[in-house]
Order: sequence, then C-alpha cells, then structure tokens
Amino acid sequence: MTQPPRESYDAGTKAPQREGGVVSPIEHHGRQGFLPIRTNTFDRVFISVVCFIAIQLLWMRFIEAFLSIWIAVILSVILGYIITRWG
Repeated sequence: MTQPPRESYDAGTKAPQREGGVVSPIEHHGRQGFLPIRTNTFDRVFISVVCFIAIQLLWMRFIEAFLSIWIAVILSVILGYIITRWG
C-alpha cells in the first residue's frame, strides 16, 4: 500500500509543499479591475446583483411614471455585465 506524499512547509513561499517541489494549494489573490477593491468572480457578481436591485428600486420610485421598467432592466443587465467582466 502506498502512502500519500507528505507535505512540508517552505518558508520562502509560505505555502505547503509536497515532496518533489510542487506547491499546493495555489493561492488566488483576486483581480484588480476598475473597482477600488481586489475582487474575485463571486464578489463582482454580488456587486452586480446589489446594483441591479438598487437601480430597480430607484427607477420604480422616481422614473417609472415616465419610462418603462424594462429600460431599467436593460441598463441593469448591461451594468452587471460590465462589472462582472471588467470590474
């Protein structure tokens, strides 16, 4: 019966290493886009959903008497795509 490789600690990378020098696990630090914080995909989708809700509520309160709510939906989807893709 073979044993799984033992992990050791490398002070240079501050990550556990397996025998043979392969670093495990891979650290992910997020991404820096036009948002003022480092974000991952979930963060950007969450921010998009919050913006979607805020736009819909503000639109219903102030603008719906003049323009259809579908315009707000289209604007929210476009903004959500921009935030998720490049944020």
